[in-house]
Amino acid sequence: MTASIELVQRFHGLRALVLGDVMLDTYLAGTAERLCREAPVPIVRRSTEEHVPGGAANTAANLRALGAEVTLIGLIGPDHAGWRLREALQQRDIADAYLVEDAAVETLHKMRVLADGQFLVRIDEGDARRCSVAARQRLVEHLEQHLSTADVLVVSDYVYGVIDEELIDRLASLRHSRVLPLVVDSKQLLRFHRVPATVVTPNHLEACSAVDAPAVANGSHQPEALEEIGRCLLRRLETEHVAITLAGDGVLLLSREGSTHHVPAYQVAPASSIGAGDAFAAALALALAAGGDCLTATRIAVEAAGLAVRRRGTVVVEYQELLRRVSLSSNHHRPGHGVLDLPTLVSRLYTDRLAGRRIVLTCGVFDNLHAGHVDFLRRARALGDVLVVGINSDRSARRLAGQGGLLNHERDRLALVAALDPVDHAVLFDEDTPAALIESIHPDVYVKGAEHASSGLPESSAVREVGCELVYLPLGGSASSKERIHHATAPAIGNGRIEQRGEQA
Repeated sequence: MTASIELVQRFHGLRALVLGDVMLDTYLAGTAERLCREAPVPIVRRSTEEHVPGGAANTAANLRALGAEVTLIGLIGPDHAGWRLREALQQRDIADAYLVEDAAVETLHKMRVLADGQFLVRIDEGDARRCSVAARQRLVEHLEQHLSTADVLVVSDYVYGVIDEELIDRLASLRHSRVLPLVVDSKQLLRFHRVPATVVTPNHLEACSAVDAPAVANGSHQPEALEEIGRCLLRRLETEHVAITLAGDGVLLLSREGSTHHVPAYQVAPASSIGAGDAFAAALALALAAGGDCLTATRIAVEAAGLAVRRRGTVVVEYQELLRRVSLSSNHHRPGHGVLDLPTLVSRLYTDRLAGRRIVLTCGVFDNLHAGHVDFLRRARALGDVLVVGINSDRSARRLAGQGGLLNHERDRLALVAALDPVDHAVLFDEDTPAALIESIHPDVYVKGAEHASSGLPESSAVREVGCELVYLPLGGSASSKERIHHATAPAIGNGRIEQRGEQA
């Protein structure tokens, strides 16, 4: 996984070429005050209006935010939406010089209306199918001009008329003479059956449509069925890889050489899926251009899409946030970096115990980690030779604190705690209390925050059963993460000693 960090670090300065259906996304947001007398619909008092690049233009915006130099080729009309799109691109440091303006074209425009955060309606306008022969020739000329200097090409085809058969034929011809990664994101993949792509990125519905397979309503195909759909796509297309995106279930990646990999997505409460596919395609393209293999590139792209869905609207993923996300994932998966599965951890601790080492265990949510946590863990580590930190999983924390409380995903919390110097091992537990973890690890010392000393702990019976010493340590610094998310404070045992070293919070 360290290779993933190095790949993202190489994104800066890569030259990305984007060809496809550019559009303007507009968000009108306001407050619903009452129902209209004319019809049973809400009256929305507008408070904000936002214009952002959409479609292929959003793919370009993501590429630029990730550090690439971007050339964007598309069609717009001489209209207000076209002017707004140019302005939005310029604000994001993307040149609009290769947007072909044609009098016969109406700029593609999607307007979304939201009231009190709720999506009410989307209004679409625009048509690129009637563009002139001269405009189409200029598209081909721009493609020919810039393909020779590009490090990667992304085709973003919403089938709104920008990419026609003639342009696809020319793309196939140029691709045979210019070796570079080519990512094809199309609503109708079979249109590109003659184009030797590096990878195509259909969602499961698009993949089913391309091979005439019945679509499952909730997208929950059996793995064997999905794999057969992917293999069928490989037979029908000239692509080297097929990456079928499965929303919260991640990506199924199939390669012409025969391998199949499922890349899971980390679970988040999605705010919006708008633009997640563009973020995925952009990160995938740059990771390939940086020299990554398709599997590693797909893992990076899944991280980017996961960041995108956490925010509302048509969003872009910035370089620094993707690098941070990939770094956290790398720490989580790095062998010997303190993160072990429970059976391996128990085995390791057995060896430590035979060597006479004193095992210290403490548990908590550790959300929004701060200096007080670090000091607490340092003092806990001083009570023995090996410090193990048990961390509530997302499901465990949310059962106790409610759905809306957590600030950080369990994988982030686990990786950050494991990376701290005082911590020897970090492990997730999914139960409401750490009782089962205590019974599995058999620590010599169990440490809790001093705020729990006034009443009994739910895990008290497990502490007594294993016969470990209970120590309460004051948590220095700011409020604990449990207090930050209004965690239901667990009662304490009341018969452990309170360690007074360090400042009381």
